[in-house]
Amino acid sequence: MIEHFAFDQRLGIAIPDLTMEWDEYSAEIQQEILLTWEQTRGSIPDRIAELEEEINDKQAQLSDESDFPRSCQLNSEIADLASIINDLWLWYRANQVVSKVHL
Repeated sequence: MIEHFAFDQRLGIAIPDLTMEWDEYSAEIQQEILLTWEQTRGSIPDRIAELEEEINDKQAQLSDESDFPRSCQLNSEIADLASIINDLWLWYRANQVVSKVHL
């Protein structure tokens, strides 16, 4: 099933990378894709928890930081991590509907 997924470095998970329309895949391949996705999807909350820990660490650093440029950098890193979390939640929720419809 690896051929139907691509690892997204930013998100830290493999996401679907389908080259055809969903209905063009055989029922067997659809089931394999959905099974693989459900396994990946199940790991998303753990990935989010990891990123939240990173945010908490950076916020702790920020509270003790007196150097303005470093504070700006930390704020930017926190915003980037929050953006990744948002995108992960979108993947988690959007594909939940697809999985229920096709299972």
